[in-house]
Amino acid sequence: MSLHSKIEEIFEKKAADPAILQQKESIEAIEETLALLDSGNIRVAEPVGGTWQVNAWVKKAILLYFGIRNMSTMYAGDIEYWDKIPLKKDYGAAKVRVVPPAVARYGSYIEPGAILMPSYVNIGAYVGSGSMVDTWATVGSCAQIGRNVHLSGGVGIGGVLEPPQAEPVIIEDNAFLGSRCVVVEGVRVETGAVLGSGVILTASTKIIDVTGKEPVVIKGRVPANSVVIPGTIPKEFPAGTYQVPCALIIGKRKETTDFKTSLNDALRDFEVSI
Repeated sequence: MSLHSKIEEIFEKKAADPAILQQKESIEAIEETLALLDSGNIRVAEPVGGTWQVNAWVKKAILLYFGIRNMSTMYAGDIEYWDKIPLKKDYGAAKVRVVPPAVARYGSYIEPGAILMPSYVNIGAYVGSGSMVDTWATVGSCAQIGRNVHLSGGVGIGGVLEPPQAEPVIIEDNAFLGSRCVVVEGVRVETGAVLGSGVILTASTKIIDVTGKEPVVIKGRVPANSVVIPGTIPKEFPAGTYQVPCALIIGKRKETTDFKTSLNDALRDFEVSI
């Protein structure tokens, strides 16, 4: 039986037979899956044929992992933790720069060449090479961060563990998220997009392209190379009309220029606050 099949079987049976989590074969299958996840050999979600495939069985393994772990005291120098999930180790061998007191949990994967400023990366998350998780930014459980991405100070990337089939937040290669942006509920920020400071995106947030003669409304996805700023739109309530948050696509980064030049163009041409 494949590892995938074993995890599916354990997950299916555990509700009726919780003792299955104490069986040696179950523990070994769960721990093997988490080791593969921690080393980057498997992912919660991955690009396949131009789209993203969610590996629900890997999420199930994470949920099962919580069930086989016991609370324990852990230390990082003089800092004490009381938790079930250990922290990642051996950053030097992994060629990942980690600035104290950055924390990444076991079961996340940080590709060589990534940088963690004082920040937090949760279990199941993936951070690609050349990306920076800047000061006080958080990468939630199972979030997928591509290569050469910059998550500026205080950015909040939401986590999605349940239901297992739900797509996590995905930030594709070369995206730039300005300070205090929040992206949650499985929203996808496509390649090269720039989010100005304070953009908040949920699954229901209206993302409005205002670059043409008529507005075009999108939800759950920021198109590639878009330059986005926070905005508001009127909404009717029983008590009257009020402004609610939205996001405005005000232009496109130039695909003919490299990342740094293109970002500078976005700042200059569209006056985006980063």
